[in-house]
Amino acid sequence: TFEKIRINFQKVFKTLFEADDYCDLIIEQDVEDPLEARIEIKAQPRGKRPSGISQLSGGEKTLTAIALLFAIYLVKPSPFCVLDEVDAPLDDANIERFAKMIKNFSEDTQFIIITHNKQTMSKAEMMYGVTMPETGISRLVGVKLDEVEDVL
Repeated sequence: TFEKIRINFQKVFKTLFEADDYCDLIIEQDVEDPLEARIEIKAQPRGKRPSGISQLSGGEKTLTAIALLFAIYLVKPSPFCVLDEVDAPLDDANIERFAKMIKNFSEDTQFIIITHNKQTMSKAEMMYGVTMPETGISRLVGVKLDEVEDVL
């Protein structure tokens, strides 16, 4: 299973970064219990030296973590996935890459994405908002974005 996740991680990472960027998952060797082995994440986006995840920028860390999440997902797919503000540290270019990847995965999985990012919202098919017209009373509002575009 680890090797499948490792291969998937390399593929997904390259879709979120550049095709020639380097990444790897390295499992600690020579441990008594393989379940106790440490796993190191290596990543080298364009123009950076190979390093652990701690040396990356906030956006690079986020995309690397998303790549790992989806690498695991590919081994054990789910019919739906909830992501809570994972796009917060991403700039506009990386939001586009993230949205493209979500679009590709959405053929088999339904995504519920909690976000404050307008660019991410613009990529959604359906958007829900929660309002509070009166103290203590919440109201759910849903909008199909393709219908709104037709009206505008």
